[in-house]
Amino acid sequence: MTTLAFVFNSLPHASSAGREGLDALLATSAFTEDIKVFFVGDGVNQLRKGQETQSILSRDYISAFKLMDLYDIEQVFICEQSMQRYRLVEEDLLISAQVISASAIADELNQCHKVLTF
Repeated sequence: MTTLAFVFNSLPHASSAGREGLDALLATSAFTEDIKVFFVGDGVNQLRKGQETQSILSRDYISAFKLMDLYDIEQVFICEQSMQRYRLVEEDLLISAQVISASAIADELNQCHKVLTF
């Protein structure tokens, strides 16, 4: 079976990439269970709690990341170094996931057959 990787590496609300990635992730989960999700670099901010989107007139899609549990998306990884860069701790994040090193993320990505980046 083909393993798909979804990599979120963009800031939320700076472009539509995060929202489109989340939509693609949830839609893809209907067809396969072999999905891994990664939040790296600026992408760790996609999971930051308390984002107030009203002031920038943006749709609040961030809370929809909680749906990954309902869609049986279980392999979710967050880059430890990226969290440190933004001074985030796990309590600052909307969801819980495996916090792993950048080298461990590279190892996980090497096991994937297709990588989609948002």
